[in-house]
Amino acid sequence: MNSILITGGRGFLGRNLAARLHAVSEWEPLVFDLDDHPAKLPALLARADVIYHLAGVNRPRDVREYESGNTGFTLQLCNLLRQAGRRPRVVFSSSVQAALDNPYGVSKLRAETALLEFAADAGAAVRIYRLKNLFGKWCRPNYNSVTATFCYNVANGLPLRIEEPEHRLELTYVDDVVDAFLLELPPDAPRESGLVSATAIPSVSVTVGELAERIRSFHAMRLRQQLPDFCDEFNRRLYATYLSHVPAAAREVALPAKRDTRGALVEFIKSPSGGQVFVSRTAPGVTRGNHYHHTKTEKFLVVEGEGLLRMRQVDGDEVVEYRLHGGNFQVVDIPPGFTHSIQNLGRSEMVTLFWASEVFDPQRPDTYACPVDQMEEHLV
Repeated sequence: MNSILITGGRGFLGRNLAARLHAVSEWEPLVFDLDDHPAKLPALLARADVIYHLAGVNRPRDVREYESGNTGFTLQLCNLLRQAGRRPRVVFSSSVQAALDNPYGVSKLRAETALLEFAADAGAAVRIYRLKNLFGKWCRPNYNSVTATFCYNVANGLPLRIEEPEHRLELTYVDDVVDAFLLELPPDAPRESGLVSATAIPSVSVTVGELAERIRSFHAMRLRQQLPDFCDEFNRRLYATYLSHVPAAAREVALPAKRDTRGALVEFIKSPSGGQVFVSRTAPGVTRGNHYHHTKTEKFLVVEGEGLLRMRQVDGDEVVEYRLHGGNFQVVDIPPGFTHSIQNLGRSEMVTLFWASEVFDPQRPDTYACPVDQMEEHLV
């Protein structure tokens, strides 16, 4: 089995890369971090066919640590490879700040130069990615990621400190970086060395204020069993990042149930783009429904017990019946304009999952009483 060395393998990007390699690759990931003993590094370099050089310093106590942790460690890496006569493929996580004149950017640029000189001397392939602000699961809050800090603070009921709400960020999702990095594995990896195009990994532009408001809205929606619009890919990824920071004790939310002689009904999920999901428990012999909708559509799934679903077009006579059993996982669609009902035929409670194409709005319920049995309608 070929081996991959991940420097910085216990950091945010390194953990995500290592997890994906364990799951989808035949390669063996090896991990080295800056807090490991330096004596471990030569043996790891001797085994590595590919190196993902992700280790670095970006929030030091002393600004001089930029030079030692970024440039210095990279030079050490190159020198050890030269001494061992090895020329593995190297993928380097640099930063867009390498194009800027600040201590961090300068240290990253010098690390890039050291790697490119090694590539030229040894005939190795070195690929350099100048990454933007990363976000995703396992990112450390209150360190170097405003996204992780906002997610952590909101999830834990802590205030957000926002000094420049109009400041614009370019955010890159960690899984997109990992996808690009996995394409660097032989045998199909590009052979040329140098900077990878900035467009190789997509990013999203958002202001600090907009980012904060999205995350705050996710927190409020989760407590009401609402979901954001997941047709927006950024929402889907940012919500996943927020949820990764919700503490264990807060992940469980008790759902308020509406109870009466028929049983119980709870609202499970509400989504502006995906509609609403309900769960009901219905007592033996009880019938629910006997109403129709003009626009709203529904799906019924009995997951426990046995029920009889009946429907009739409101201006017609024919009644269609469906016998549903929890063990069969049968889903029935309810078109608009069909009055419908479901009766528990069993001796124990019937559990039913309902999906509706719209979130229920008490001001515009689109729900009209109408018995499926026309004789009952006539008697009323």
